[in-house]
Amino acid sequence: MYASVLIDFIRFLDRPINPNDNRDKDMLKSLSDIFRVPELRKKVIFTLLIIVAYRIGATVPIPGINSEAVKSLFAAQSNGLLGFLDMFSGGALNRMSVFSMGIMPYINASIIMSLLQGAHIIPYLDRLAKEGEQGRKKLTQITRYGTLVLGAIQSFGLTMAITKLPTPSGVPIVVDPSWSWIALTGTTLVTGTVLIMWLGEQVTERGIGNGISIIIFSGIVERLPHAVMSVIKLVQMEELSILFALTLTAIVAAVLIIVVWVETAQRRIPIHYAKKMVGRKTYGGQTSFLPIKVDQSGVIAVIFSMSILSAPLTIAQFAPDWTMFGYPLAKKIMEWFNGSSVIYSLVYAFLVIFFCYFYNSISFNPKDLAENMKKSGGFVPGIRPGEPTSNYIQKVLERVTLGGALFVAAIAVLPDYLRSAMSAPFFFGGTSLLIVVGVALDTVGQIESHLIMRHYDGFMKEGRIKGRWFNIK
Repeated sequence: MYASVLIDFIRFLDRPINPNDNRDKDMLKSLSDIFRVPELRKKVIFTLLIIVAYRIGATVPIPGINSEAVKSLFAAQSNGLLGFLDMFSGGALNRMSVFSMGIMPYINASIIMSLLQGAHIIPYLDRLAKEGEQGRKKLTQITRYGTLVLGAIQSFGLTMAITKLPTPSGVPIVVDPSWSWIALTGTTLVTGTVLIMWLGEQVTERGIGNGISIIIFSGIVERLPHAVMSVIKLVQMEELSILFALTLTAIVAAVLIIVVWVETAQRRIPIHYAKKMVGRKTYGGQTSFLPIKVDQSGVIAVIFSMSILSAPLTIAQFAPDWTMFGYPLAKKIMEWFNGSSVIYSLVYAFLVIFFCYFYNSISFNPKDLAENMKKSGGFVPGIRPGEPTSNYIQKVLERVTLGGALFVAAIAVLPDYLRSAMSAPFFFGGTSLLIVVGVALDTVGQIESHLIMRHYDGFMKEGRIKGRWFNIK
């Protein structure tokens, strides 16, 4: 169904707007409804202003940088580690702007906090996790401090690295690498990361939600026009055939449809509620569903995996002469974790699968669900309440997660091979598509929920963004 909806939507965009066409009226009305709801209008406008502020900051360069040398360096390594880090910084790294480090320190701090909570290593964090809203605020505050510490370390490392990185042209990146410049640049970079973190939190609290994801989303989408224009220029210069360009477009469209199809799929476990008499009234006797998404973690598993995977690559990139007991470790790391190597793909796929399961383990507790269902008189047909229900939910969750994790790992890895073989722009990697589609679906779903809650229609009356369910025993 969603594939047909997406195809119809693309066809809708290709044709001119006709005021007398009912489909055009519905779409224009749906878009205008966003600005008719005062609360939603404020959230959307506030989010757009934050994105504009972020994009402005991504263009402000650090003083003392040779921009031409930076461009030549990133042109030579656009499909390597620097290209990936530049994607997450929204193009700020290839400009050496104040937002060059992007949001990666915050993501790394969030990963560390999640791992500590999931492993139950620190009892203090476990207590905070059980204290509700106040505990969540305290955990967020600890994550902020962790971001500041990691940002300070990474900013100093990046500052020292750019003073030593060789460029294809032989021109140094830094004009005057004095200690005063290093201190100023390091402070500027960590301040930029903290500012991005604050902007993302503002979007989460006062905007349409998912602030950090929207920040990353805006940085990736910003590269789309450039990628499309690059393909068009290659076709015009006859370095790329029209047939190849159409094939590339068809592959991207096919992957996009498949990602949308799976991202909206969910397993619904039926729940029945027993009837009970309270006075003269009968309560219960209803049926509902417990939805379990195929890709429960969304884009979190992909972002976390790439953040972990970039650590050894960053060290090897910025310390190319690093050896251990005479063994050229940095050189081997660059060979093993090359974007087109088998080891890189296997490690990347393993991390994606691991974080899919890890996210579900900390966000989905079958024991609590079974206990709450038992207290409210709910039960799964054919399954006894209590521990048998918990075991059943856990079994279904593991099977659904396995399918979703394998799909996400395949989409994250396989398109990169095609992109490398076909020399396509970096934007068309599987990681980029997963992040863009996941964040777009979540954002559209939140906007639709606001519209429907206030008695408005969604964007499409017959293709509303909602879960497509299937059955797994």
